[in-house]
Amino acid sequence: RTQKWADKDWKKAHLSVSIKANVFGGSSHVKGIVLEKIGVEAKQPNSAIRKCVRVQLIKNNKKILAFVPNDGCLHFVEENDEVLVAGLGRSGHAVGDIPGVRFKISKVSGVGLYALYREKKEKPRS
Repeated sequence: RTQKWADKDWKKAHLSVSIKANVFGGSSHVKGIVLEKIGVEAKQPNSAIRKCVRVQLIKNNKKILAFVPNDGCLHFVEENDEVLVAGLGRSGHAVGDIPGVRFKISKVSGVGLYALYREKKEKPRS
C-alpha cells in the first residue's frame, strides 16, 4: 500500500488532480480559435523550425501551443480559424524534439487536416 502512494503515476491517476490541472478539463479533444502562427526551434541535435499555432480554447479561454503536423499544412490554418485540438501522445508531456508543445491540430473549420493535405476535401469559404 505504501509503495502505491510512492508511485507518481499511480498517485496522479487516483487523486483526480490531472483533471483539474489538464487544460482540456478531462476531454480528449477541444475546440479553439487560432491567435497566431509560431515557429518553434527543435531541440539539439536536430535543427529545424517546427510549425505551431497559439490557440485560445473556447471552453475555458486558456491559451495553448499546438503543433501543425504534415509538410505545408500551416497554409491551411489561418488566424481566427476554429480548430479542433487533440493531445500529441505522451499524456501531458512534450513529444520528440518540440519543447513545451503537448497538443496537435486535427481539424480546421470542421474539416480534417489530413484530408486537406491529401486534397480530398477543400476548406469551406466563410
